[in-house]
Amino acid sequence: MVEENAHLEEEAVMATVPIIRYAGFWMRFWAYLFDLLIIGSINRLIVYPFFQWLHLSSEETSMFSPIAVATAVTFYAYFVLMTKYFQQTLGKMVFGLKVANLNDRPLTWLTVLFREVVGKFISKFILFIGFLFVAFSKKKQGLHDQIADTTVIHE
Repeated sequence: MVEENAHLEEEAVMATVPIIRYAGFWMRFWAYLFDLLIIGSINRLIVYPFFQWLHLSSEETSMFSPIAVATAVTFYAYFVLMTKYFQQTLGKMVFGLKVANLNDRPLTWLTVLFREVVGKFISKFILFIGFLFVAFSKKKQGLHDQIADTTVIHE
């Protein structure tokens, strides 16, 4: 009887502890592609017409041309603001994923900026190898996640 009660208590404790499912490489890849479609649409529907309305050149002649800077701002603003306010981008929403802090705390501005700007820049720097870390790490963390102490989980 005592053993049975202990077993029932253990099951009750296990039922209250949420099971964390880390998002793997391919789920995150498809969510990212969806996000790129969203960002491309924003640029084509808002940024480029705005440049035409102001009679500014929308040709990318250099990395620092006005249109290149504007589209880069759109790209980073999308990822930073969506991650900070919703813990997920539209792509992650579609695939049921969200960014989580490994310390079970809310994402701070510093964490989001390190993850989305600094960490992703480093992850992309050498042939996108930092993103491949997702496929091989225990908690499915990319290099940018490891820098910011975050991971991506299934909701």
